[in-house]
Amino acid sequence: MGGSFAHFWRVMQKRKLGIIADCIISQSPVSSLKGIKEAGFDCFFTHHTDEPTIAALKQEGDALGLEFEFIHGPYHGCNVMWEDGEAYRPFLDDILRTLRLSQKYKIATVIVHVSSGWTPPPVTEKGLQRFDEIVNTAKACGVNVAFENLRRLDNFSIVMDRYKNCQNVAFCYDVGHEHCYTRNIDFLDYFGDRLLCTHIHDNLGFEGNKNGNDDMHVLPFDGDINFEKVMQKINAVGYTGSLMLEAFNGSPYKEDGFAAYKNLTAKQFIELAFERVKTLSEM
Repeated sequence: MGGSFAHFWRVMQKRKLGIIADCIISQSPVSSLKGIKEAGFDCFFTHHTDEPTIAALKQEGDALGLEFEFIHGPYHGCNVMWEDGEAYRPFLDDILRTLRLSQKYKIATVIVHVSSGWTPPPVTEKGLQRFDEIVNTAKACGVNVAFENLRRLDNFSIVMDRYKNCQNVAFCYDVGHEHCYTRNIDFLDYFGDRLLCTHIHDNLGFEGNKNGNDDMHVLPFDGDINFEKVMQKINAVGYTGSLMLEAFNGSPYKEDGFAAYKNLTAKQFIELAFERVKTLSEM
């Protein structure tokens, strides 16, 4: 599907706009949903994987008319999936549990990281067999697995190629990760035909953030990503899914956060977030 189809679709349909429910770091994701709905958003996701939070988000989202689009699966320590021994088992079990929660609460997709860091362990057959367990469990649950781009193309490509014929395996395109980690690699060139969902946020590149964290997760247009180019690429692959913000009103990694948001109330931040993603949707 090419750009002409994408243009026709944008004219004829309203693209869904979403944001992570965890966007206000000082309050629970459930308590943020009302403001998310009032700002104009259509959908959301979360980093939380505990059942009480998932159940509460689903109940509140349904009551408000917000689609709970996907869960970001566990990712801290994901490199253990490639390592020898049995240390991988608790991490894998957490992902399998998240898949079953997605089935239980009728959430279509779980986001999974292949590895982390600049020098992850090498891809091994044992590791691939562990990812087989994820994919097979997801299929049995009727749930999609969307692998997310991070720092490395090589190991990501190996995993994506392994499941190229699996209809429930797809690509989650993280715009911010591509900009700050793999600026010279266009992941949509490789996996655009399998694009299922997005993570949209801005940053200043690998060495641009003076606070020391390159993966800033700020709102579009508060970093230096060329979002006009990003949207051209997204539209060109015929993607008709949601534009999902993964941005926060303070840094999820550092207490000082992003100075531009410090004087904004939660309501003001969410409204600003909607204005920014709506601008993207019109590009």
